[in-house]
Amino acid sequence: MIAPYNDAMGLKLHIVPDPVLRKVAAPVAGMDKDTARFMHEMLETMYENRGIGLAAPQVGELRRVIVMDVADEQKSGPALMMANPEILWRSEERFTYNEGCLSIPGQFAEVTRPKRLRAGFYDVGGKRREIEAEDLLSSCIQHEIDHLNGVLFVDYVSKLKRDMMLKRVAKTQARAAAEAAEPGGRVF
Repeated sequence: MIAPYNDAMGLKLHIVPDPVLRKVAAPVAGMDKDTARFMHEMLETMYENRGIGLAAPQVGELRRVIVMDVADEQKSGPALMMANPEILWRSEERFTYNEGCLSIPGQFAEVTRPKRLRAGFYDVGGKRREIEAEDLLSSCIQHEIDHLNGVLFVDYVSKLKRDMMLKRVAKTQARAAAEAAEPGGRVF
C-alpha cells in the first residue's frame, strides 16, 4: 500500500491503490461543528493541491461529504460544500470532459457523463438544498459522488488504459519514495 501524501497544512491525500478509495462512505448523521470544520479543511486541502473537487474518502474519511470549486473553469459562484449529496435527476444529453483526480496524480482521461443534473444535499449550515448543474460542474459533482461509492474515474475507461494509468502512478510514487529515502543535501 502506498502511504497517503501529507501536505504541510491540510489533510492527507490518499493515492491509488489505497483501499479506502474503493470503500462506500457512510451518510453524515447531522451537520455539527466537527463536520463543518472537516468540510473547511477539505476545501483548504483541495485548494492547496490545485484541485476543483475533493471527496472525504480521498482524505481517508468514509463520510458522505464532498467539496468543489470550479469557479476558475466556469463562472458558477462560490465553493460548494455538500453533505449526503444525491443525484435527483440526470439528463440524457451527454458531456465529455478530460478528467483527472487528486488521488490518481498526473493521469487524465476523457469521461462522458450526463450533461445536466439536479442534486440534493445538506450545506455546511445544515440546510437542505438542491442545485442544478451542467457541463463541468455536473461532471465534477458526479465524479465526487462516485468517490463516495468507491468508484474512480479510471473505471470509465478501458481496462488496458486503466492498468497503464495505475502503473504510471505506482511508478511515480515508488520513485518519489526512493528519492525521499536517499541521503543528500547538506546537514546543518
